[in-house]
Amino acid sequence: MAKEYYSLVAGLEELILEADHKGFDAVALREEIIPELSKGDLRALRTFYAFYDVENVLAALSGKQTFNPLGNYSAEQLSEALEALGPSQNDSDTVLPDWMVLTLQAYKAKEEGKTDEEIDTSKNLENALWNAFYEQCAASSNRFVREWFAFDKTLRNISAAYIARSRKWPVTEQLVGEDDVVKALGQSSAADFGLRGEVDYIESVIALLDTPNMLEKEQRLDQIRWTKAEELTTFDYFNLNTLLAYLAKANIIQRWTMLDRKQGEAMLKNLLAELSDKSILQRAEAQQ
Repeated sequence: MAKEYYSLVAGLEELILEADHKGFDAVALREEIIPELSKGDLRALRTFYAFYDVENVLAALSGKQTFNPLGNYSAEQLSEALEALGPSQNDSDTVLPDWMVLTLQAYKAKEEGKTDEEIDTSKNLENALWNAFYEQCAASSNRFVREWFAFDKTLRNISAAYIARSRKWPVTEQLVGEDDVVKALGQSSAADFGLRGEVDYIESVIALLDTPNMLEKEQRLDQIRWTKAEELTTFDYFNLNTLLAYLAKANIIQRWTMLDRKQGEAMLKNLLAELSDKSILQRAEAQQ
């Protein structure tokens, strides 16, 4: 039976996306919650935050001086773990999860002209790490982790396919995973990628992706994600799903408190749009 966190949930401050959250610290909030979790729930939480570990690993390997503190590991821990990565799992003294280690080692072997029978290295490392991450989420025992990142992957893939097609890039090279949506995005030349019957919001998503103001687009997309987190926990009250939905919203707030407008404009020019939300869809449909 899932553990209930009555006092913990009851003590959480209400989060409002549009409010002034100057000084807000989502990392500190997470650290306050962690000691209260059961071992199983803590594993699910770490899977949830591994999203930022993938971001940080890719940034470190590409030489970027960026680091997201929402990851499970500090910059020092991550640097040491990557340096200690050996040619096989048994030779690796690392805090990184097995799926990440195995993927990194497979690509390291590829650079040395070796092959790895377990890991597909036909695509680039970035794609492989994201694919491994989403597979871990799909296998999670926690429903929110499974559904939140299934949602996240689909939105990212739709955005990536739309951008790739508009810039005449090979679409399939930008996609993560091998589900039916991915196949349609990679093969269809239709305006809606042939997904009208599969993804009910596809036309509204594409319409929003045409929004010229990048900052406005990202703000609207985060409003969508905020709503999705709430929708996924409609019938949850004091369990881990409720806490993860709360943390998902806290992470959205953290993102914007770390940026001023000038920094935001510069960063957002390099971001892929992420979306799907009932309120946005209704407004778009009303305009059609």
